[in-house]
Amino acid sequence: MSTQVTVHRMVTTTTTSAFLINVGYLKTFPGILKIFQILLGCVVVGITGHYIHWSTRSEQVVPELFFLLIATTCLITTSLLLFSCLCSIATASIIPKTLFETLYHIAALMLYFASALYLLIYLTNKTYRETFYVAKTAASALGLVNCALYILSSVYSIRTFRRG
Repeated sequence: MSTQVTVHRMVTTTTTSAFLINVGYLKTFPGILKIFQILLGCVVVGITGHYIHWSTRSEQVVPELFFLLIATTCLITTSLLLFSCLCSIATASIIPKTLFETLYHIAALMLYFASALYLLIYLTNKTYRETFYVAKTAASALGLVNCALYILSSVYSIRTFRRG
């Protein structure tokens, strides 16, 4: 003998448009490094952009312009990496394991180092003494400090890439 059972279910579906931010990423080692790289990059771009000397002689502006170009590029790319890791938990766990982040940090390190050193050598030349010498030298030195942060990021990303 079989009995018939009727089950009634009520299903309620709600949708939300909540935008979640992965603030936990800011507490990790790569997150802290990216924050400091962005802060130092903003200072470097601000000083260099403010005190760049636009002259008719192109050889005078080349070191400053090269440094400004590299610092701005690294600032934008690092900011995009940080924002993508903040906006998505999945991205924060996948991007460090990719070859892109490893190659980016190594390339940023080498280009930042070359441009900061080139500007510093240009500024310490005895024939170059103009106004804003100290500010430009400080920006170049901060660029070298940022290189140290990119060294740490490179080492961390290489280790993460090998584990991933």
